[in-house]
Amino acid sequence: MTRPMHLSSEIQAAQDSNLPIVALESTVIAHGLPYPTNLDTARRMEAIVRENQAVPATIAVLQGQLRVGLSADELEHLARDSNIRKASRRDLPILVAEKGDGATTVAATATIAAWAGIEVFATGGIGGVHRDPPFDISNDLPTLAQVPVTVVCSGAKSILNLRATLEWLETAGVPIVGFGTDEFPAFYSRSSGHKVDVRADTPDQVANLVHSQRQLGLGGGLLVTVPVPASAALSNEYLEASITAALQMAQKEGITGSATTPFLLDWIVDQTQGASLKANVALLENNAKVGAQVAMAVQQLKTQGT
Repeated sequence: MTRPMHLSSEIQAAQDSNLPIVALESTVIAHGLPYPTNLDTARRMEAIVRENQAVPATIAVLQGQLRVGLSADELEHLARDSNIRKASRRDLPILVAEKGDGATTVAATATIAAWAGIEVFATGGIGGVHRDPPFDISNDLPTLAQVPVTVVCSGAKSILNLRATLEWLETAGVPIVGFGTDEFPAFYSRSSGHKVDVRADTPDQVANLVHSQRQLGLGGGLLVTVPVPASAALSNEYLEASITAALQMAQKEGITGSATTPFLLDWIVDQTQGASLKANVALLENNAKVGAQVAMAVQQLKTQGT
């Protein structure tokens, strides 16, 4: 099957040379952070991946083409243009058919990364099961159960029902790894009260888990959860009042579907006077670092043939 996909010259050269590559999403640029923080963070994440001896592959859909590895001008286009579509898996055929522009979510980014042969993807937080009826379930979850990509993140966004999200992942057979922690991180917070399936303290340990999953032929992805850096973390008690207020406002305004998460996150930024934005940027940058280290370890294991 020939897909309308374009790999940048840097990504193609990295694949030809068997270099570690880290996929990065673009929804955080177009919809997750305000300008110019979004552009600065996107550039910084790519720089951090390079500083850790891996190659960054920011993914988006531009003019109907699946783009793996973006230019500086393309990053700026995503950061500035308010008409960029938030693109999950279901939106990919629409964007391709209409030759549109889309910023890829976790689900769409992981899908395109897998098609491009990229095994590691670093992001902020995954989507999940929402707190209130009708209990909307993000497509991130079934995608994680289907695509062979290791996703490095800071758990699920704390606006979600974390217990239900973890139950969904367990049912789907997605292993959850705590990187340096025994507890599932809650995005802005370092703890959630829920345990992970296994703890890994080094990138090599994560690589061994990835190898075992592939060796067994189980398919699907691996979720590697990394707590937000302590210097930027918020307490669950401090956050809960803001989250409750945000959910009430979303209900009052009739916000539903894919618009819900951006609305709630923006509301929480205001309620926390920017502290949540600081935490978001800190965890994104830290996850880019861990993602690069994991990609390096996975590539080394493959090179060794063990």
